[in-house]
Amino acid sequence: MSASLRSIGPVMLVGAGKMGVALARGWLDAGLPPTNLLVVDPAPGQGALDLAEDYGLTLSSSAQGLQPNVLVLAVKPQIIDDVLETLAPVIGPNTLALSIAAGIDIARLSRGLGMGRVVRTMPNTPAQIGKGITGAVAGPDVSAGDRDAVSALLSAAGPVVWFDDERQLDVVTAISGSGPAYVFHLVEALAAAGKKMGLSDANAELLARQTVIGSAALLEADPAPPAVLRANVTSPNGTTAAGLAVLMEGLTPLIEQTTEAARRRSEELGRS
Repeated sequence: MSASLRSIGPVMLVGAGKMGVALARGWLDAGLPPTNLLVVDPAPGQGALDLAEDYGLTLSSSAQGLQPNVLVLAVKPQIIDDVLETLAPVIGPNTLALSIAAGIDIARLSRGLGMGRVVRTMPNTPAQIGKGITGAVAGPDVSAGDRDAVSALLSAAGPVVWFDDERQLDVVTAISGSGPAYVFHLVEALAAAGKKMGLSDANAELLARQTVIGSAALLEADPAPPAVLRANVTSPNGTTAAGLAVLMEGLTPLIEQTTEAARRRSEELGRS
């Protein structure tokens, strides 16, 4: 991966929020030379300032002066059209655009940038620690070499899954893009239940948090299907079976409703 990142050439990151900064740190740690990265943000937060200081990067308030090989759009979908209007001066003949803006489809990105060499992606927040996963769809003018460049950049944050049907990226958004929030809420709910049954706040939160951390680590270490891992914890007529009898009755339809709501919102963002 390092050799690929060294050969990509100039990368311009537009938007230095948590996800943008996390991706940039992953690129730099994986071999992208700091001199090949320009970060653009009109109001950089502390994370961006720390990034620039740690790696000796240039922060710019606007996209100017450089036609990058890869232009990474890491801005909120609500402001994407305004941002696209400012980028015409930096679009060169060798520029590939990579967007992580949720719900913004390739056609809209292509219109705004005036080119079809666009890749739409959906990473998730565990990318901040190199444990993310990203869904990606290529625009009509994207070459095999462009895909390799995108994979090299995004693999610094975790696996990359390519899709042929762009509509599936709205599903990716609902499952893995929003999914970490569902898991974090599970921790909140477990801790709240522990407190209600008499545990101290600190103990309930520690037990809930470490249970999910440990379960995720076991899921990563053991290739068995999740259903098998679940069964391994569940003794017949035991405590886990009693709890699952309640949980499984309601959780599957609730998750279906949750992810469907997130998918619909992703589609709405693309149309707004």
